Amino acid sequence: MWYTAVLCRVLLGFVFAASAFAKLRGRAAFAGFTKGLAAMRVVPERGLRELAGVVAVTEAVVPVLLLAPGTVRLGLGLAVLLLSAFTLAVGVVLRRGTVASCPCFGAAQAPFGVRHVVRNTVLTGVAAAGLATVGGGASGQGAGVLLAVLAGAVLASLVIRLDDLVALFRLSG
Repeated sequence: MWYTAVLCRVLLGFVFAASAFAKLRGRAAFAGFTKGLAAMRVVPERGLRELAGVVAVTEAVVPVLLLAPGTVRLGLGLAVLLLSAFTLAVGVVLRRGTVASCPCFGAAQAPFGVRHVVRNTVLTGVAAAGLATVGGGASGQGAGVLLAVLAGAVLASLVIRLDDLVALFRLSG
């Protein structure tokens, strides 16, 4: 179980770090995120910029919390809350038929689809699994830890590049 917690922490840490970096790397990136949030029409225009800031900063805090044993539960709990909110927001957008996208991981702006709800739901499950398996007090062996870290990093890469992978397979198919 300890290795599962490590994998979950690494996967979520990389995903949240990439998402926060994509939003906070400059004024244009943050403006693009804010514009995408506005297009979703799930929150009022008033306070939208502030909400975008809170989301981006909170995403940046999650990986930091996941690093330290004393704050890992808080980080995983925050990840569950954020991912649940993201899943709900994308679900509302899809249900309304609103065409919107989010530059969550950079410049790519694929319109929201069911895959985004599935991605966020799976990530919520990863965060919940991390909460369920973290803290047993035991530590793993070097090779197992390395494997868990590498698996988490590879899975995070797939999550981060999901829209690019979908586009690639659509072009080849």
